[in-house]
This record gives sequence, structure tokens and C-alpha cells, in this order.
Amino acid sequence: MSIAESTAAVLKNIESVALQAGRDPHEIHLVAASKMNDAARVQQAIKAGVSICGENRVQEMLEKNSQGAYEGAKLHFIGHLQKNKVRQVVGLAELIHSADSLPLISAINKEAEKKSIVQDILLEVNIGNEASKSGFSPDEICGILAEISGFSSVRVRGLMAIPPICGISSENRPYFERMKQLFVDNREKKYDNVCMDFLSMGMSGDYQEAIACGANMVRVGSAIFGARIYK
Repeated sequence: MSIAESTAAVLKNIESVALQAGRDPHEIHLVAASKMNDAARVQQAIKAGVSICGENRVQEMLEKNSQGAYEGAKLHFIGHLQKNKVRQVVGLAELIHSADSLPLISAINKEAEKKSIVQDILLEVNIGNEASKSGFSPDEICGILAEISGFSSVRVRGLMAIPPICGISSENRPYFERMKQLFVDNREKKYDNVCMDFLSMGMSGDYQEAIACGANMVRVGSAIFGARIYK
């Protein structure tokens, strides 16, 4: 299928799953994970209905941004962010999905303060407690929100998670359900810089399961652009 056809199919699937779950399809935000796709292909997706693009790599994001890849869409950073790359991302990406440690969030806050902006972030949760993955443990989130409340130039907009790799999408349901409960439990925190708007979980292989469990933001790459070919 073409990118336009694939995008239409994903959007239709999102609408169908949302309606089956008794939810408004318009509350589900599709982030097109455009890693390893050039500016022209990203523009094809935007013209087909993508309103948010997500990039994993800082250098690739900067190069494609200079080529006008994201014109007509919002830009999110969805990959692992190193502290030495914070300066290049803060203020360019509307939302950083991968705020996975207090030192990183502190660096984001300092850079945003320098630029006189407030940077929106999601807290990355290591929902499977995997040693190979970064992120906060579920039990840490409440305390982390309290600590971040002292930061003046970041705003927590929600939570993000990537569950353990499973053979079939339904095996991720317990992780998605736990994330939804964690999201709900922390939604009412009364901090000036915490607005629990987004629960970002689900990718090409399991975004429909994630939506059924409560996700309102999904990061979809290969289902839109086709399988990535790694050299």
C-alpha cells in the first residue's frame, strides 16, 4: 500500500477500536513515527491526514526539519534523549515523550528556562520493570511528580510506556491496563505544572490493543511507512 493508503487504514482502525470501546475517536492522537523516512515521505503522511510526527533521533530530526519535513504537523520527540542533546530538542519538539530520569528532566528544565519557554514532557514508565529499558518504575511516579512540581519550566502532560516484547498483541493487555490505572491514579495531582492529558502507549503491532485499554496517544511507524530496512 502507499503511505496515503496505509495512513487511511490506520486512522480507520483507530476510529473502529475507539467506537467499540465507547470512546470518541477524536480523542485519540496518532503520532507517525517517521524514523528512517525522508522529508518527502513524511510530507506524504501529513497530506494523508497525519497531524503529529514523532522522531527518535536528534540529528535526523534536525536534518529533516531543515528540509521542511514537518510543515503542516506538530513535532514530538519519542526516542531516548541524552542530556547532551537536550539543547537541540527543547523548544523544537512540542512534546518530549521520553523523560526517563530526574537528571534529564532537570536538564530539560534548565534549557527551557534559558529559552524562556515551558517544555511539555511525558514521564516514561518502565512498566515491565525491564533491566534493559530506561524509565521510572510505576511505584516512583507519585514521588517524581512531587519533585518535578518544583521545576518552573517543564510541564508534565502525561505518561508514556513501551511494554515488554510479546508474541501477540493481547499479551500486552496487562501492561496497558496497569498503565491506564497509573494514569488515572495520578490524574488528580494538584501541581501547577502537571496536567495528565496524554497516555502514550501502543505502536504498530499493538496500538489497537492499547486504545482498547485506554491509550489516547499511539506511536505508529511501520504500519504507515512500511517496514524499516536497517543497514
